[in-house]
Amino acid sequence: MVAIEKGAARLVFAPEIGGAVAEFTVDGRHVLRPMTAGAEDALLTGSFPLVPFCNRIPDGQFVFEGRAVTLPPNLQGHPHTLHGQGWRAPWVLESAEAGQAVLAFEHAAGDWPWSYRAEQAFVLDDAGFRVTLTVTNTSEDVMPAGLGFHPYFPARPGERLAAINDGVWLIDADVLPTVHHAGRWGPDWAAGAPVAGHTLIDHCYTGWNQRAVLSAPGQPDTVITASSDCAWLHVYVPPGEGYYCVEPCASRPNPFGEGETGMVALRPGEARSIWMEIAGA
Repeated sequence: MVAIEKGAARLVFAPEIGGAVAEFTVDGRHVLRPMTAGAEDALLTGSFPLVPFCNRIPDGQFVFEGRAVTLPPNLQGHPHTLHGQGWRAPWVLESAEAGQAVLAFEHAAGDWPWSYRAEQAFVLDDAGFRVTLTVTNTSEDVMPAGLGFHPYFPARPGERLAAINDGVWLIDADVLPTVHHAGRWGPDWAAGAPVAGHTLIDHCYTGWNQRAVLSAPGQPDTVITASSDCAWLHVYVPPGEGYYCVEPCASRPNPFGEGETGMVALRPGEARSIWMEIAGA
């Protein structure tokens, strides 16, 4: 693992584990959930990138510009391919100095029949960091692309989440979106609601204004902001696990489903970028 520091902030990377952030602290406070000791899975880290799509593709099957594609499952016991290829592959740390770092991943065409390069560029300041995630289509055909971030936050007593939204995608037993519910459903994140005390939340919220705030009594706020095309906010709260996820995404679950999903078509050589900032003081 490699670390960069700036003032009271420290950012640690585990590039070999899905290009993940292993730890982010400000004044010694864990702003992100620290990676589990000995972890070899991105699901046990502090944050990882979603590339070239977010969340689940039903049974890994979709059609893009007349081409039928079937992706293998990539989560044990789950049939629906999840989060793309980047989180299941090692990345290369290309640079790390002066409060900045670049991680890269080169994907060769295979089950996902397009080659691409993904890059994460981190810039650290005294209280937070910005990461810019870019995917470049290096194949000879048009490629679909959607991007997102998957940060984990430690659950603090009395924590509340405030995030503007205008509705939510309801899910079935396989956590696939079924119907869009307009307005409030469940916790009123728009008004600021307690994070604890619910059954499983694994939902994608619409109408997000690219700002979310986690607040806990007597502790600094954690502020998550993102680029304007991160129009979806996925919130994952597993009961009793001691953490939760607040995920800025530029595409929604079932990214090849009906309606506006946020996926774009990249011509050969074309790139797409999004960014996320996390501030912890």
